[in-house]
Order: sequence, then C-alpha cells, then structure tokens
Amino acid sequence: MDRAMAQKLAGQAIEAMGRAYAPYSGFQVGAALLTREGKIYLGCNIENAAYSPSNCAERTAFFKAVSEGERHFSAICIVGGKGGALTGYTAPCGVCRQVMREFCDPEIFRVVLAVDEEHWQEYLLKDLLPMGFGPENLK
Repeated sequence: MDRAMAQKLAGQAIEAMGRAYAPYSGFQVGAALLTREGKIYLGCNIENAAYSPSNCAERTAFFKAVSEGERHFSAICIVGGKGGALTGYTAPCGVCRQVMREFCDPEIFRVVLAVDEEHWQEYLLKDLLPMGFGPENLK
C-alpha cells in the first residue's frame, strides 16, 4: 500500500477510535475499511455490560459496509489504545480475522496496524489467519 493511502486510513481510524464506547475496558479501537472502489467505512468498538454482545471496531466497519451493499474490500487499518491514547500496534482478534476472511481474498487483502499516521505495519490476511475457513470450504 502506498504511503499516502496508509496515512489517510490511519487518520480515519484514529478519528473512529474517538467514537468508541468502551466504559468497561477503557481500551478504545478504531478501524478504517477501504473498498476496492476507494470508499472508506469507519468502525469503533462498542462494549456492553454483558460483555458477549460487545462488537469490535473491525466488525463494526465491515457490518456497516456490508449492510450498505459493499462486498469487495482491499484493506483495513486498525488503531487502539487505553483511554484513547494510541499505545502500540493493535491486531484484530480471531473473530474479526474470520469476518475479514468471509469477505476478502486472504492473498491480497491488507491489514494495516498503525500507531499514528507515520508509523504502521502491513500484513496480508493470509499471514494473520493461516489456513482460514472460508466460503469455498462449504462447496
């Protein structure tokens, strides 16, 4: 991914992180999901007192995009930190990786983990979810 796009996604993910609802863990996460056509969907984590109904930032972004008819994605940028302060690289949980696998080609979908607009690490989904279970497994 080129530097300008990574910086743009990181900035958008940081903006989304500010909308997080995390009164229990205090750990806020933001995500910026890029479609193949260049549209960006934002997501933040949303916690719940019962814990299991909580939703991660990555899934929030995917579910927003899919609910609006999007099905083709090229990258996602994720940021996070305690108390709204970026504290290090925040990798997606296993459930989020599986949601990504549902909609994305693991050979080309990029996962960008950022600590700010200047510092990020980039991975292919296949490296974060080796041997992932996808729609083709059910054919």
